Amino acid sequence: MSDLFASAGMDKDAPRPLADRMRPTRLSEVVGQDHLVGPDGILTRLIGSRSLGSLIFWGPPGTGKTTVARLMAHETDLHFVQISAIFSGVADLKKVFEAARALRSTGKGTLLFVDEIHRFNRAQLDAFLPVMEDGTITLVGATTENPSFELNAALLSRARVLVFRSLDETAIQDILLRAEDITGKSLPLDDAARASLVRMADGDGRAVLTLAEEVWRSAKPDEIFDAEQLQEIIQRRAPIYDKGQEGHYNLISALHKTIRGSDPDAALYYLARMLDAGEDRLFIARRLVRMAVEDIGLADPQALVIANAAKDAFDFLGSPEGELALAQVAVYLATAPKSNAVYNAFKAATRVAKEHGSLMPPKTILNAPTKLMKQIGYGDSYRYDHDEPDAFSGQDYWPEKLGRQSFYDPVDRGFERDLRKRLDWWEKLRRERRSRGD
Repeated sequence: MSDLFASAGMDKDAPRPLADRMRPTRLSEVVGQDHLVGPDGILTRLIGSRSLGSLIFWGPPGTGKTTVARLMAHETDLHFVQISAIFSGVADLKKVFEAARALRSTGKGTLLFVDEIHRFNRAQLDAFLPVMEDGTITLVGATTENPSFELNAALLSRARVLVFRSLDETAIQDILLRAEDITGKSLPLDDAARASLVRMADGDGRAVLTLAEEVWRSAKPDEIFDAEQLQEIIQRRAPIYDKGQEGHYNLISALHKTIRGSDPDAALYYLARMLDAGEDRLFIARRLVRMAVEDIGLADPQALVIANAAKDAFDFLGSPEGELALAQVAVYLATAPKSNAVYNAFKAATRVAKEHGSLMPPKTILNAPTKLMKQIGYGDSYRYDHDEPDAFSGQDYWPEKLGRQSFYDPVDRGFERDLRKRLDWWEKLRRERRSRGD
């Protein structure tokens, strides 16, 4: 049987992925996280003090979270245990905790690394609390999601959150140079293709090594790929973007704020990012309609019309042709005069309405469809504005117990400049007629 394995080449170690072969063996070899593991990094200081405490590593994939946890355990002489929240339950946790207690009785501590810790539910997260508090384990949890939203307050109060940064181009280039050194061969890419490969990695060190392996496997002897050939060989990695998670909200926030900030170029960039990531086009269209009413309002009443028209155009044309309509409205909204006066007025009116309850409108402006209602004053002394000078009666329409309120304050931009003049004119007439006793 051994001869059979040997003849098949299976007596040798199984080939290991490049990312695994290149895993750092010392914290100083970790790239892109100098704020954590550099000479003055937070983790460097914690390790030096021999007092780690429990930690939450938050950052994108491929930034070194697992590697750093493993190296921390080695440098602090802790037993390293790794589990994934995707495949583990409470029963698995109990076994780990029991083993950690037994090991602790011999004087050896345990660093428990929990990958994707945000996948645990509240009950599972609560199971960590007693063993964190009594020192049975040093917990290091890793997550790509915002801990403030995904982990419960009790766990967060007992752990320090450390942020892992997406790798910049320099760090990715360093990884490629080290890969070439370890493999003993240069990447068969021209300068433009190499730069394109770095961008494709999207800040993920593991991803760029996987892509590099694909390039080496695809190249013939002495072949050098340009950027266009690289695109054909490697079907570009999907951007880091989960429509149910933080990346989704980050980009829609960026799109909204660049439109509010009147930067059409930045708005187009974030719109393109969302489209490229596969965001639901009608979700984008709905948000553009929202921006039209929230941030532009009556400074340009056409903004809402155009935003709705873009939504209808996309419905009619579909993708990709309809995406140009979304781009057009994004530019229109970004370049339109801005006003949140209606937005603020509506919030203020809603607050007053809730605070003061069901106040009766003045009887003057109530209809009187029955004889009884006429007898008790409904509609009494109502003045029909169209029959008044300037089509304006100046009557008081507010509940007596509330009195006249002011919510809408137009800005001095766009169409609202004209609305301000109208409101000022009506207020002047109102004061004049009030002074005459009209």
